[in-house]
Amino acid sequence: MQEFQKHIIIIGSGVAGLAAAVRLSAAGHKVTVLEANKYVGGKLTAQTLGNYRFDMGPSVFTLPGLIEDLTKVSGSDKKFEYLALDKICHYFYEDGTTLIAYTDKNKFAQEVETKLGENQQDVFDQLKYSATAYELTAEIFMESSLHKLSTFLNLKTVKAILNIGKLKMNKTMHQLNSARFKNPKTVQLFNRFATYNGSDPYQAPAIINIIAHLEHNIGAFAPKHGMHDITNYIYDLSIKLGVTYKLNTKVKHINTINDTAVGIITDSGEIKADIVVSDVDIKQLYTKLLDKKYYPEKILSQEKSLSALIFYWGIKKEFKELSLHNILFSNTGETEFKCMFTDKQPYNDPTTYINITSKVTSGDAPKGCENWFVMVNVPHNASGDPINYVQEMRKHIIAKINRVLKTDIERYIEVEDVLDPYNIEQRTGSSGGSLYGNSSNNKYAAFLRHANNSSKIKNLYFCGGSVHPGGGIPLGLLSAKIVSEMIAQKE
Repeated sequence: MQEFQKHIIIIGSGVAGLAAAVRLSAAGHKVTVLEANKYVGGKLTAQTLGNYRFDMGPSVFTLPGLIEDLTKVSGSDKKFEYLALDKICHYFYEDGTTLIAYTDKNKFAQEVETKLGENQQDVFDQLKYSATAYELTAEIFMESSLHKLSTFLNLKTVKAILNIGKLKMNKTMHQLNSARFKNPKTVQLFNRFATYNGSDPYQAPAIINIIAHLEHNIGAFAPKHGMHDITNYIYDLSIKLGVTYKLNTKVKHINTINDTAVGIITDSGEIKADIVVSDVDIKQLYTKLLDKKYYPEKILSQEKSLSALIFYWGIKKEFKELSLHNILFSNTGETEFKCMFTDKQPYNDPTTYINITSKVTSGDAPKGCENWFVMVNVPHNASGDPINYVQEMRKHIIAKINRVLKTDIERYIEVEDVLDPYNIEQRTGSSGGSLYGNSSNNKYAAFLRHANNSSKIKNLYFCGGSVHPGGGIPLGLLSAKIVSEMIAQKE
């Protein structure tokens, strides 16, 4: 019989929970994952409507090396299959301007010069800034715990401090981008990367531009079998390592004795553990699973990230002018973000993102058809009540698509489903349906995210998009790595 080092319970099976299960099981621990839903994956799941397959949540795939690292850790000889994209995104503006963001930086710079009148060197300088910011900060802010002294006592940190002027910490994304580019359309293009962590480019620090580095300098990719294959692949790695999953199992409370996590309680009773790892939204965790004395009011009162309104449409037509990733910009980015973050309302001319996986995975839609994942950003649902603006926003989105693509899209919609902030919270536990936990509308945002371990409860750790280093697949995977390393150092 195999002897395990410790019994570790992981609450939640989002991509971070799955990755933590792989790493901790591979390290010799007995791992049990408890999931409230009947499926694993959290937001990274899928559904079939008629003859169409849809990824339900995250649609952008970067840093595939993080998944390859999990493969290596697990000892598996199975490879995760993905494609390198030659086109990152196809952009559309209301005045008829279109632009293709090519993976090739020279082609992209030439496209920006030709279509938007910018100097190619300014494009290269923007991408160089993103690369420099990433190289100086990634190991500190993304790959390590910010709540350990050792993170700051190394040469990487010293180098970052010595080069802090290059990071433009006193500028917002918009200030940096508008100073570099003369065309508002170019500024809008680079500002939009703030939405990758649900933030406002008019408030978020310039360093958030490092997100562009992932796509434009490292590369954009697509899983061969859709985004949901990431979930399936990591889950399979964990199963082969012996991880146990208990689905349809809602955790009611985390047990503590003398400020030490000792297990959890479900409807079926108590399960003891040496260590508890939470992949639960941090606000939900503190309000529902822990005693009130542990509630960290300052962190949990911070501004939440944006949520999303998503329509899943089976389209009985092929649109040759569209690619895997497409963005139809609003007429004015500043008004749009002010509406969402200041007025706390969805905008009536929303920047509309259309993801069509059938462009790279033909089986996702019937021949001559396409599967459209149509998303607009909306404020998180602070009230917690059912959403009442879905049909109104549907009209605005359809009107925008019809104007920009010169079509009558509604006549081609064969099947349809919708996901709004209320449903996102109900299905995934994300507070208010916020996609990335707290926003990054503060230059100290990286330091204000919840740590990956509890300072008040021994043997309690946290991973996932609502804690350090942040939301999205790459950061979720890195949070699992940080947790596994912290547990290993404690042994």
